[in-house]
Amino acid sequence: MAKAIHTMIRVLDETRSVDFYRKAFGLNVAERLDFETFTLVYLSNAEAEFEVELTVNKGRQESYALGDGYGHLAVSVADLDSEHDRLGALGLAPKKIVEFNRDGALLARFFFIEDPDGYKIEVLQRQGRFK
Repeated sequence: MAKAIHTMIRVLDETRSVDFYRKAFGLNVAERLDFETFTLVYLSNAEAEFEVELTVNKGRQESYALGDGYGHLAVSVADLDSEHDRLGALGLAPKKIVEFNRDGALLARFFFIEDPDGYKIEVLQRQGRFK
């Protein structure tokens, strides 16, 4: 059986991205691997083994085109309203909280936020299938 272990995104500025993911989601550098033409930075926290891998291609100056195939990364939190307020207070500009209903029942409460490179991250209230 396969086990999901990380997702990788390409970023322009390592310091800016590491700072964002630390402030926003409590992710810290678990390992940093420096190579001649690129650097890999693995971010994690105590909540889960799953990691975010930042790839920094040295010498790149222009932003990455995210295209129309990328959707989003998702994280869950115990208190959505508090997290929304906290991220707003940090100046990270979370979008509005949305309630998504299906057949008259609440399926999910969530909001989106974008990292410094424009990657969308969905922040979901822990409930139901979103644990």
